[in-house]
Amino acid sequence: MDKKKGLLNVIVSVAFKAILLVGAILVRRFLIKYIGNEVNGLNSLYTSIIGFLAVAELGVGSAITFCMYKPIVEGDNDKVSALYHLFTKMYLIIGAIIFVVGCALIPLLPYLAADYNDINQNLYLTFFLLLCSVVITYLFSSKTSLINAYKNNYITTIISSLGLILQYGLQMLVLFYTHSFMWYLVCAIGASALQWVITELFARKNYKAIIKNKQSIDIETKKEVTKSIKAMFMHKIGTVLVSTADSVIISAFIGVVILGKYTNYTTIMLSMTGILSLFFTPLTSIIGHLYVQQDKTEVKKYLNFFHTFNFLVGIVFFLGYYAIIDNLVNILFKSVEEIELSKSVSFIITLNHFVQFMRYASLLFRDATGTFYHDRWKPLFEGLLNVALSIGFVYLFSYLFGEDFAVVGVIVATIITNLTICHVVEPHVLYKYALQSSAKNYYLRNYVYIAVFAAALVALHFSLQSYSSEWKELLVNGCIAVAIAIVPSIAVTLADKDFRHYLHSVFERIKSKLKRKTEETE
Repeated sequence: MDKKKGLLNVIVSVAFKAILLVGAILVRRFLIKYIGNEVNGLNSLYTSIIGFLAVAELGVGSAITFCMYKPIVEGDNDKVSALYHLFTKMYLIIGAIIFVVGCALIPLLPYLAADYNDINQNLYLTFFLLLCSVVITYLFSSKTSLINAYKNNYITTIISSLGLILQYGLQMLVLFYTHSFMWYLVCAIGASALQWVITELFARKNYKAIIKNKQSIDIETKKEVTKSIKAMFMHKIGTVLVSTADSVIISAFIGVVILGKYTNYTTIMLSMTGILSLFFTPLTSIIGHLYVQQDKTEVKKYLNFFHTFNFLVGIVFFLGYYAIIDNLVNILFKSVEEIELSKSVSFIITLNHFVQFMRYASLLFRDATGTFYHDRWKPLFEGLLNVALSIGFVYLFSYLFGEDFAVVGVIVATIITNLTICHVVEPHVLYKYALQSSAKNYYLRNYVYIAVFAAALVALHFSLQSYSSEWKELLVNGCIAVAIAIVPSIAVTLADKDFRHYLHSVFERIKSKLKRKTEETE
């Protein structure tokens, strides 16, 4: 396993993600302050609709990197070149489809925003601008995938992060001086164009031979690629129906004002999980190369390690999120409007995202080993069940508990689909087709981890303190969350021998390097 390249990918990704987290929060603060929380909700609705349109991407990105692992390891540059040119054509077609379908959806926007009449914005023009900023990214997506396939994820992370930093800076200036949502979106177009230029220059300089080598794809490889893309298409549909349907349902059935409040919470959550995911996703190509080169027993040990690591990171950060989120939302986004949601909503948001987060380890190894074909029907059932339950629960929870609980119903639907479908099917497929063994122990450990977190979350809920000072309450409750997380973290570390083994190896290597440096200094 290329530990140095993997570590570099993770460090760069985490560092930039932390910077972008601050930038995203500041931009949202400016958006709410200078234009209003209603526009904040409208922006979230647009993003969700674009997410639906992105189903046209068919999961090509994951298919590209997986298909390129083997020829890169074997040094087959002709095949890599043939794959690159095939994917370039695909991405251009996909970008065109998203643009055309997006334009066709513009007349439907008033029906997707339940209370749009209260918002003084041109729905059609502002949505079109956001659509353009997204479509531009497909013009250089094949080069991004090529760079990532060579395990240089840190390069694409630097390029995209610098583009976003520029975008956030311009958007804050525009909001401060013009209070214009339209120019706010124009800034995103400029940032996407800049990323396109830089990616083109880097790829043409470092992979010139691959890009200029005009190779045609052979029939066998084309079949393999088509098979992978069909599978990822199903996964993409499921992801869209689960991750973006919630926001669209809240907007259409409850309203963009409530969606604006909800997205203040999920923005912080998604920014945080985005940072946490960078402990996993930059390693996809590294694990993929490992799977090609080494035996399955070694790969299984790495999976066990990352699964436990998944839990340890999750229990600390998600308990911390629940402890401080209400204070954080008030501190960061407080305006003349009431923007805080009820505690029941923040509780269920926390539980939902932890349940989803516990899939990260298995998804990392699924994408790296290419087993996404074997559970291709799972996302479709997951997505349809989620949409059906979400719409039903909006009415059910409103009837049983009041309108304030309608949002809770939408999130509960997502938790149910994750626990009954995703956490069952994904490990089964990974173990059966990639590791050729039973997933029984994984299931046991996984559901124990989720149960332990749920118990810790309940314990934290009844341990939270109230103070007149937002900052004091945040700090005290944050410390309580960390204290509660320590006990299960220690217990799990002591119980997992694979995790202790690799953790010990890491410490030994660090100790060895420090010893060498000390001897060299002397």
